[in-house]
Amino acid sequence: MLKYLLGLICLAFSQLATADSNEIAQAKNVIDTILHDNNAFAKHHKHQYFERFAKSQHPRATVVTCADSRVHDQALEHDPDNDLFIVRNIGNQITTAEGSVEYGVHHLHTPLLLIVGHSACGAIKAAGGDYKNESVAIKRELSTIKLSHAISPEDEREVLNGVMDNVNYQVNLAQKKFDLELKQGHLVIIGAVYDFTNVLSHGEGKLTITNINGDTNPKHIREFIRSTEHHRPILKQQKS
Repeated sequence: MLKYLLGLICLAFSQLATADSNEIAQAKNVIDTILHDNNAFAKHHKHQYFERFAKSQHPRATVVTCADSRVHDQALEHDPDNDLFIVRNIGNQITTAEGSVEYGVHHLHTPLLLIVGHSACGAIKAAGGDYKNESVAIKRELSTIKLSHAISPEDEREVLNGVMDNVNYQVNLAQKKFDLELKQGHLVIIGAVYDFTNVLSHGEGKLTITNINGDTNPKHIREFIRSTEHHRPILKQQKS
């Protein structure tokens, strides 16, 4: 009997070791790929490239976006270095990253705070459903997402409505936090949705502005976008 039990224990440890070794192998493959890509990046970017921003950063905007791996800064900018001060967390939230957001606005003096939600957001699906079985840390972050209604995770339109609800809520929080900057004309707060599933029918990968300083009127948003068009070359020059 003792031999049998020892055999079972050895088998269990053997299976665990195999599982662990598979995960370790996967991790090694990932880091190998990251190092390979980084080596290629470093090889093609010489001293002059890094000299532009080695001693200080001058981002044009503070961006609060989701930690979702399908959302990436290359979708928002052609040359990412020293351009956007990006704060990432689940559900693109102000509350769970308040210090980082404040740093971008108060210390880096970015004139724009951009809050970006995205289609098919897992945090919104979770926050709109039952997440009582999640860990304490995850529940704490999901609890600060405020939605107007429950969400069916399978309903793409319901999820999108939740994403837009959350973006508006985050803009509202930011307005309260940076009320003085808004009144003084030092800051614009914009909410937007990055849509890689084309649920908005604007095209896959499009960024759609949905809120400007609390104004969600589509006509006013279109007018604002048109008014920015002649400033685009100036904004690009400011980065260099």
